[in-house]
Amino acid sequence: MNEIIIGMGEALWDVLPEGKKIGGAPANFAYHVSQFGLPSCVVSAVGDDTLGAEIVENFTSKGLTQLIEKVPYPTGTVQVEIDQAGIPQYEIKENVAWDNIPYTARLEQLAERTRAVCFGSLAQRNVVSRNTINRFLDAMPDDNDRLVVFDVNLRQGFYNKEILCKSMERCNILKINDEELITVSRLFGYPGIDLQDKCWILLGKYNLKMLILTCGINGSYVFTPGHVSFRPTPKVEVIDTVGAGDSFTAAFIASIIKGASVADAHQRAVDVAAFVCKHKGAMPILPAELVEC
Repeated sequence: MNEIIIGMGEALWDVLPEGKKIGGAPANFAYHVSQFGLPSCVVSAVGDDTLGAEIVENFTSKGLTQLIEKVPYPTGTVQVEIDQAGIPQYEIKENVAWDNIPYTARLEQLAERTRAVCFGSLAQRNVVSRNTINRFLDAMPDDNDRLVVFDVNLRQGFYNKEILCKSMERCNILKINDEELITVSRLFGYPGIDLQDKCWILLGKYNLKMLILTCGINGSYVFTPGHVSFRPTPKVEVIDTVGAGDSFTAAFIASIIKGASVADAHQRAVDVAAFVCKHKGAMPILPAELVEC
């Protein structure tokens, strides 16, 4: 089977004011893809500790396939504070298990069966996981059907121009939000043009299939060569936005793989992200009407 969809990188606990919840963008992505009935897998690492065991148990209880290695580092945690607008602020612990994801024979075999992979910049802050991600991409089949999604996901200064540039060179779908686009533009030396022009530049420079730009309450865009799709953000009562962007990416990629048009996949992604914003935590169960493509 060559249709598995991978979320690769950090698996951790978001420590919220009301308690801890499973988190990490790759796990959120893989979980939401699985809700669309597609085979998915989260690739990460945890420590030989209680928090690590609880992550594995949590994923198992959700029916989420996992390739999670146990390594001699503590399981990752993130202290999350939610501001009055419902926007999360993160304090991400360093030198933890997901910084040290090993490249194994099992992982190489998984790469050979991968239809799509989503990775970000955060898991590349340490050379071990960065090298593992790149070796995984090297091992994927080299054909036009594979989707390599770079979800920029800038956090706490855990990125640099070299990592961003190389990741954009390796992906064929770029996912970025408006604040991240401004930061990337400054790093790359073209800050003085509007957001859409920046997107067209990146789309062409890196020969991307698609560029997804999310702008919070100001809507979202999907750029493809010669065309742009825009969707407004639905007005909902926001409980918190943790995981909303990951669910957007998952819904979009799952819809594209299942044969939807860019416009229809975009609408599905917007609707799923809005639903997630109405719930606490990153992994609510989606209603049937949102996952039936």
